[in-house]
Amino acid sequence: MIKVCGMRERDNIAAVAQLDIDMMGFVFWPQSPRYVRMISSAAGIIPDYSEERLRRSRGEQLRDASRQPKRVGVFVDDMPQNIVTRVYSYRLDFIQLHGDEPRETCENLRSTLDPDIRPGIGIIKAISVASPADLRRWKDYAGAVDMLLFDTKCSGKGGSGNRFDWRLLSEYDGDIPFLLSGGIGPDDAESIRSVAHPMMAGIDLNSRFETQPGLKDVEKLRNFIETIRQ
Repeated sequence: MIKVCGMRERDNIAAVAQLDIDMMGFVFWPQSPRYVRMISSAAGIIPDYSEERLRRSRGEQLRDASRQPKRVGVFVDDMPQNIVTRVYSYRLDFIQLHGDEPRETCENLRSTLDPDIRPGIGIIKAISVASPADLRRWKDYAGAVDMLLFDTKCSGKGGSGNRFDWRLLSEYDGDIPFLLSGGIGPDDAESIRSVAHPMMAGIDLNSRFETQPGLKDVEKLRNFIETIRQ
C-alpha cells in the first residue's frame, strides 16, 4: 500500500492521482505548510457537479471512482465537529489523527460518522517513534482504530523529512497493521524491502518527494513507485 500525503494543489492532485497509489492524504491542520484551505472540485477529490460530468454514463462514473486513491484527512487535536465537517465535505475515506488524541476520540468519531454520515470510514492513528516505548502505545488504541502510522518524533507533527531507526520496528508486537512514514525518499526502495514485519501494510510518502511544501514531483514519485512495485 502506498500513501502520498500532503497534497494541496489542484493540478498536482490530478497528476498524482493517476499514479499507482492507494491513498492520498490532505492535511487539515492550519499550522502545516501543506494545509488545505480549499480544493477545487475539478481536482476530482470532492464531488464535481459540472455539466460535463453529469452527462457521463453511470458506468463511466464508476470506472472513474475505481481509479481514485482513497482520501485521507489528516487532523491534529482538532475539534470533532471540524473533523466531521471535513469528512462530509471532502467525502473522506479515512481520518488520520496525528496529534495526542486519546482512544475515546477515535471511538466517538467512528460512532458519529459510521454509518449515518460516512459508512465504513477508516481511522488511522499516527504514533511518533523515537524509542521502543513509543511503539508500545499501540495498546492504547487496540480495537479502536483500523491502522497505525509510525512517524518520526519531531518538534512538529510530521513532514520533517527525517527517518527514525527502522530497527525499532522489531519491538512492535501489536495486531494493528501499520504504515511506515518519516523521511522516506526516492532512493529508499531497497531499504524498505528489507523491512520484514508481518503487520507492515505499506508506506507513507511526503516531503522528500516535494519541490516545495504541498507540491509533489510527479516523476520522482512515478519512478519510485515503479521500483517499489517490482
